[in-house]
Amino acid sequence: MPRLEDFQLPLFGGPNLSAIVNVASVPQLSPFRYPGGKTWLVPQVRHWLLSIAARPHEFIEPFAGGAIVGLTVAAEKLAEHVTLVELDSEVAAVWKTILHGHAKWLADKIATFDLNAGSVESALARPGVSLRERAFLTILKNRVNRGGILAPGAGRLKHGENGRGVRSRWYPQTLKKRILNIARMRDRITVIEGDGLEVLRRNSGRSDAVFFIDPPYTAAGKKAGARLYTHFDLDHEELFRITSGLVGDFMMTYENSDGVRDLAARFGLDVLPVAMKNAHHAEMTELLIGQNLDWARPH
Repeated sequence: MPRLEDFQLPLFGGPNLSAIVNVASVPQLSPFRYPGGKTWLVPQVRHWLLSIAARPHEFIEPFAGGAIVGLTVAAEKLAEHVTLVELDSEVAAVWKTILHGHAKWLADKIATFDLNAGSVESALARPGVSLRERAFLTILKNRVNRGGILAPGAGRLKHGENGRGVRSRWYPQTLKKRILNIARMRDRITVIEGDGLEVLRRNSGRSDAVFFIDPPYTAAGKKAGARLYTHFDLDHEELFRITSGLVGDFMMTYENSDGVRDLAARFGLDVLPVAMKNAHHAEMTELLIGQNLDWARPH
């Protein structure tokens, strides 16, 4: 497990936001393939948290999804505790199952499942009754659907890697290892199935908490959110209003668009572009948004 001292800040300058992070260099902790996942942002999150004078008491991720950032913070002990908030009941079922005592069952179920086109369709045709069964079906769906999409109407992988079809993203032993590793951190992680905006409101006056805010990207009228996420409808103006009033430090990420920049300017928030690659390996930028992003600027 990495130690805090392994990620000390450089003596001069902030992170290079114009350099695209090689995601293969970031420990893969989540069992999810997640649209909009933030593996590429992990080095910047480390730099941000290590720039804060005292280690935060609580790290709150109000739109957890695949939770690679929150899991990294827990694994590297960059905050004393991590709270993951997820509105989607299927995704929340996975986190609850892993963190509430059924990780071994889920890991063994994945490791022993004989995955083929027929077994996938048979399994997904029967809705899970128990929480842990729903968790298994969510992981299964995430791994066999194109792009890891869980929203209704998502299609299955047809060809995948090397023509392996639905099996091309199914790595049972790797998934088992990740699930059991997360379970070992359960004392440092809380999961809340609920509304991220409400959790932000309840914690807005806390100076001992920090927030990583990565909402569905639909603020600029993008239609992708409706295709990628079950819960894509979000009041972005209200999110900016709540975020601008947070006492604790925060990092927010959004698509790089004029509409988002206008919202940030209206609520007095700082903005910086950061380089990344999308799921199709196209180079692009997203926005980091905060009260003060001096930690991220070259000096």
